[in-house]
Amino acid sequence: MPAPHSDRTLRGRTLLITGASRGIGRAIAVRVARDGANVAILAKTTTEHPKLPGTIHSAAEEIEQAGGRALACKCDIRDDEQVQAAVAATVDAFGGLDIVVNNASAISLTGLLETPMKMYDRMFDINARGSFLVTQSAMPHLLKAPNPHVLNLSPPLTMHPRWFAGHAAYTVAKYAMSAWVLGMTEEFRDQGVAFNALWPRTAIDTAAVRNLLGGEKMANASRKPEIVADAAWYLLTRDSRACTGHFYTDEDILAEEGQTDLDRYAVRPGTPLFNDFFLD
Repeated sequence: MPAPHSDRTLRGRTLLITGASRGIGRAIAVRVARDGANVAILAKTTTEHPKLPGTIHSAAEEIEQAGGRALACKCDIRDDEQVQAAVAATVDAFGGLDIVVNNASAISLTGLLETPMKMYDRMFDINARGSFLVTQSAMPHLLKAPNPHVLNLSPPLTMHPRWFAGHAAYTVAKYAMSAWVLGMTEEFRDQGVAFNALWPRTAIDTAAVRNLLGGEKMANASRKPEIVADAAWYLLTRDSRACTGHFYTDEDILAEEGQTDLDRYAVRPGTPLFNDFFLD
């Protein structure tokens, strides 16, 4: 059983979160900052974009306002040197590294004939290779941490054919992130580093959902990113040696923690919710 909520905190712990300038990554960063955590924000966005609000600097301000300490790192996780430099800067700024959240992702809901190889490479370089690279670069420091976690924002490996039809490249790229959870769980089990995956049960109101899946109408059938952030907090405050190798949904974790009022996360309470990809 997880420890009582009052006994759990990320105060003084250092997290490195990719894709944290907006959306779910930003929400997780702000949530852990409320504990007094240190947060390194890895993302490419340094100036506002009309369709993609949020930058590493605005996220850093929110983290500081929430009670945490922030380090804004402009970083393309496809670039080995940039990732290694960001990890080094994080350790230099905060004295260590406790948690990695692989949140950055690329998506294209296109089929075989409609997917340019440039987009194919982007999805695999960010989703599959990027999460591997970030984890690899951080691992020497995680091995020194008292309760180290790696959390991938990736789906359970249901492998149902329906989730391959129409966008196989995206599906395989996301499943690769989940496969890392399986492999690294076993590789680092004896060292006490936890590897878990977290995925939203429903659509989440992010720029990607609004821009790709249906604008305001789709957003109204979604939940706020804070539901994933709260679930992540519960997971990351668990004992890393006792909680590893799992594929959770946000609802799973909240239920385990006795949190049953999910209406507060709805963008528009009372509106039927749209289930997320990869979940039946």
